[in-house]
Amino acid sequence: MYKILSVGLTGGIASGKSAVATRLAEHGAIIIDADLLAREVLEPGTEGLDAVVQAFGSGVLTDSGALNREALGQIVFADEDARARLNAIVHPRVAEARNALRALAPEGSVVVEDIPLLVETGQADRFDVVVVIAAGPQERLNRIVRDRDSSPEDAQARIDAQASEAERAAVADVVLENSGTLEELHAQVDELYEKLRGRVIAEQ
Repeated sequence: MYKILSVGLTGGIASGKSAVATRLAEHGAIIIDADLLAREVLEPGTEGLDAVVQAFGSGVLTDSGALNREALGQIVFADEDARARLNAIVHPRVAEARNALRALAPEGSVVVEDIPLLVETGQADRFDVVVVIAAGPQERLNRIVRDRDSSPEDAQARIDAQASEAERAAVADVVLENSGTLEELHAQVDELYEKLRGRVIAEQ
C-alpha cells in the first residue's frame, strides 16, 4: 500500500511544468515546488544566502541585501564549476525543506515534486513515477525570449545548461508533449491524474 504516491515532475526551462503542476493541484495533488523552496532557503537572513555570498561575493546581492538572481544566474549558467558550487549550497537545504513537507502529506495522497533539475541531480530513483514535460528546443527558446525578456543567446545558454530532451526521456515513465495548446496539455494532465489516482487506490 502506498502511504503516498511519489511523483517527480520535470522538464526543460519553458517546457510548461508550472502549467502541469497547477492543473494537477486543481485535481487534488499536493505540489512541492523545488524552485519555490530554493528561493525560500536563500531569503535574506538565511544561512543559505550567507553561504552564497561567501562563495560568489557580495556582487550577487541587491542594494537591499536580497539575492540578485540575475547576477548570480549570469555567473552559474556560463560556468559548470560555479553551478556545482551553488548546487552544493542549495540542494541539501531544499531537500530538508522538501522532506518536512512530505511528512505532512495525508495517507493516500498523490505528492508531486516539481523539480527542474531532477535529471541533472540524479533524483529519478526517488519516485514511483517520473513525468517529463517535453517541448522542442526552438519552441522553448522562443518562449524564453518572448516571456522572460531574454536575448536568444541567453535563452540558449539556459537551455544548454540543462539536461537534453533525450536524457530526460531516458528516465521518464510518462512524457507529456507541450508543443500545442494549453487545452491539449490539460487533456493529457487530466488523463494522467486519473491514472495516478487509480494506482493509489489499487494499492490501498
